[in-house]
Amino acid sequence: MKVTIVGAGNVGATCADVISYRGIASEVVLLDIKEGFAEGKAMDIMQCATTTGFNTRVSGSTNDYSKTANSDVVVITSGIPRKPGMTREELIGINAGIVKTVADNVLKFSPNAIIVVVSNPMDTMTYLTLKATGLPKNRIIGMGGALDSSRFKFYLSQALGKPSNDVQGMVIGGHGDTTMIPLTRLASYNGSPVSNFLSQDVLDKVAADTMVGGATLTGLLGTSAWYAPGASVAYLVDSILNDQKKMIPCSVLLEGEYGQSDICLGVPCIIGKNGIEEILDIQLNDAEKALFAKSADAVRAMNGDLKAVLS
Repeated sequence: MKVTIVGAGNVGATCADVISYRGIASEVVLLDIKEGFAEGKAMDIMQCATTTGFNTRVSGSTNDYSKTANSDVVVITSGIPRKPGMTREELIGINAGIVKTVADNVLKFSPNAIIVVVSNPMDTMTYLTLKATGLPKNRIIGMGGALDSSRFKFYLSQALGKPSNDVQGMVIGGHGDTTMIPLTRLASYNGSPVSNFLSQDVLDKVAADTMVGGATLTGLLGTSAWYAPGASVAYLVDSILNDQKKMIPCSVLLEGEYGQSDICLGVPCIIGKNGIEEILDIQLNDAEKALFAKSADAVRAMNGDLKAVLS
């Protein structure tokens, strides 16, 4: 199984590293536009092989898409972060052009690949990739819900004082500070609702902390996080390549599900060898439905800025 990761920055390289040492794929190709950057990252990872015991082949390439041929999964992390003074529309315009070019190039050499979108704004870039490529919806996956849910479970575990692996929780909606929806009502600790252990005030704080989880790390680090995002992508890729049928919240094109159409938003999906294999209906209550509709309105407004790129 072969995975290509476009963008060898912190998130892309971490994803390659996790895929390698966990043996998720037999081959990983890192690609970047910066001369020698992907090659250097790949070499650094490969020099861990004897000490960590993995057998995955990792290679790097400077903008040579022929090296990505016959990839089963392509991960797109490329794009720029929002800079001081830059408007949201400017960020969308720049990253939309980058993501569209990347998607077109990878499909020339891997026409059957499943594409995982990481670039921000993630829901909008997922929608762009779908519309620009014309691929069926099951083959275009936005990964934001996987990351947001891992952060949600972390904050729940901290509040509970219990291991994260004993906690279940899910975040749906848009992948943004004001658009994600941590479903505290459905979160559980070893099968028991977390509301049995935590007050509503504490659960509200957990939800609020989750929603600004990325911004919190940016404030602490001075840049975007990379360990959890990279690992979340690898987790998603693992479910695809090994047909694990895991339920993972992902951004996917909705066609009437959850009352929304012609938009990519995070909802619980079954992820397997065909990509998005099923969208699950988890029966939201009225308050959650209202939040989901509000999230959709915000993402749809951002999608309006894609007209120039898609025309």
